[in-house]
Amino acid sequence: MKRALASLCAVAAVTGVVATGCGHGSETARQGLPEPLTWQQELRVSDAQQRLTSRCMKRHGFTYGEDRTLTLRESMPVRYVQDDVAWARTYGYGGRIEAEQERLRLHHPVRVYRETLSAARRAAFDKALDGGSFQVLSARLPGSTREVRKRLGGCTAEAERALYGDPAEWFRASKTAGGLNALYADDLMRDRQLTTAVAAWSRCMKKAGLSYADPQAARDAVRENTARLGPARADKAFATERKTAVADAGCARATSLKSVATAREAHYVDRLTDRYGEALDTCRRLQRQAYDRAVRTVPQRA
Repeated sequence: MKRALASLCAVAAVTGVVATGCGHGSETARQGLPEPLTWQQELRVSDAQQRLTSRCMKRHGFTYGEDRTLTLRESMPVRYVQDDVAWARTYGYGGRIEAEQERLRLHHPVRVYRETLSAARRAAFDKALDGGSFQVLSARLPGSTREVRKRLGGCTAEAERALYGDPAEWFRASKTAGGLNALYADDLMRDRQLTTAVAAWSRCMKKAGLSYADPQAARDAVRENTARLGPARADKAFATERKTAVADAGCARATSLKSVATAREAHYVDRLTDRYGEALDTCRRLQRQAYDRAVRTVPQRA
């Protein structure tokens, strides 16, 4: 149950400077790899997985509430580089969105519904959702001897199988592709072209009266300020968040930081295709398959 709720409520996570999931980059696309999904397409796949799980649980006699509380615009992931000034002017770095999502996570309809069930029915709910007959999936992370595992069963497995086909193949490919960042992250952050662009961004921010070495430092400072001010001065904290985020996005746009970061990350991913190209190809192919099936399952969020 905890695994299902964590998956259900997770916001798209950053795995690198700009990449998520099976990785982004025009250079790898030119190597013959399928194009990766956009974050909007990834969100639709996630929504489809909820819908398929809900249908399955209904057949077992249970209600499984779907979470589509955020609009498409609100769901945009804020990665290392964010250059959408209009979004920043409205949402800052998304701090209020994250806080609201955390509040909703604690009162998620699936969690609330489950707690209304008797002990016997609750056990049956858990078994239908991700228990009963299950398989243990495993994958070895790139450049590591560590193996990650996941138990998959019930309606969770049915939904994943409907989207990706073979859950074991998807798990191995996605963990391998998603773990590539660990192999190049240090080189990327020291990359001369990227550090030059970051330095230009920092100079731009200083002209706006904000002194930060890089975008992450700006966001860390905003989080610390919000925590320090607390709920009683939340409006003041959000005003600071928006001001910083708008300057950040404007400077990212003015210095082309996002395009530089995207190109340099693609460069480092491209260097790994000889060894991990098959995993990247499989990951992106299965993602594309899942998206094509998602389109027939749920509409895109408004």
